[in-house]
Amino acid sequence: MSTSNLQPNTQSNTSTVPYIKTSLIEVTNRLPHKPPCRVFFKNESEQPSGSFKLRGIGYLVKQSIDKAKAEGVSLANIHVFASSGGNAGLAAAYSAQFYNVKCTVVIPTIAKPIIQSKLKEYGARVILFGNSIYEADNYLKTLIDSAPDGIHSIYCHPFNNPEIWTGHSSLVDEVNQQLGSNKTNLRSMVCSFGGGGLYNGIYQGMVNNNIQGDILLIETAQAPTFRESIKAKSIITLENVNSLATSLACSYTTQQSLDYFHEKSAGIDTTLEVIDDLDALRACVAYKRCCGKTVEPACGAALSVCYDRIDLLYKSLSHLQQDDILVIVVCGGSCTTDSDLKHYEMAIRKAESRL
Repeated sequence: MSTSNLQPNTQSNTSTVPYIKTSLIEVTNRLPHKPPCRVFFKNESEQPSGSFKLRGIGYLVKQSIDKAKAEGVSLANIHVFASSGGNAGLAAAYSAQFYNVKCTVVIPTIAKPIIQSKLKEYGARVILFGNSIYEADNYLKTLIDSAPDGIHSIYCHPFNNPEIWTGHSSLVDEVNQQLGSNKTNLRSMVCSFGGGGLYNGIYQGMVNNNIQGDILLIETAQAPTFRESIKAKSIITLENVNSLATSLACSYTTQQSLDYFHEKSAGIDTTLEVIDDLDALRACVAYKRCCGKTVEPACGAALSVCYDRIDLLYKSLSHLQQDDILVIVVCGGSCTTDSDLKHYEMAIRKAESRL
């Protein structure tokens, strides 16, 4: 199914989900450097809202609407509320339009105009508030608390909800199906790490499909939320998160992420590697040249391991063999334009000229 033939569901049939099955493509021979194994891209940038976020948030909205309808709530009284810096809000707004319910999204005042425009295209009410997702989320909660009587509110946190993780786990279900007879060779999955929602979903999906192997997480040094939580052995909140990979700029993660990281009984080993923002930018530029598509730096973080930071594959996954399969989640993102890519190229050249 392609994004072009999927339209919002004006009949509000919640037997379907708003996210689609995305392509899985082998790129082993298209990469600039020889990888230690076979490499596949799982192209979540194909989702209608532009990113993997539609899986988790779409599933959360569906489950919440189903529950509300079972309790006798009319669709006209259901209202989706979301806070976001971009992709989570777009996923919530698209899901609300898909099921024909109302939606309000609060985004920080620093959010890009393109996000505001896309949210409005999905019919969402857009409110600018605060200088961070944290401040926007706190304001959103006041809106939910003050909602008129009779309104059934669906609160969509960007990543911290088990329903969201369950939705994200469908990505692994698809990969398992798409690999067919090759699925026994699946040894590793790579994804970017922001708040931990995608990681939690991938871990859950691997367990559900009896897949044992490795998960390689990529985080930026400018947004080291998970690294610092691992060091502290507890959830910490960063005072300042200043990363060009804005979708990874979460000030805290989930307890489930920490638990999964230390879990050893499921046959899944997790490794965290930290890169610089510039590595993520380089990967965005390289991916555009390789695949002709634009993704944001948060996605470039994961892609970096097959472009300028392929050393991380050999460092963290040196045990992989030539016929083993590694899947990189191309998580997508709607916050970056081709014009932004030109600015990334300038930033890269400027940084390299200083060396």
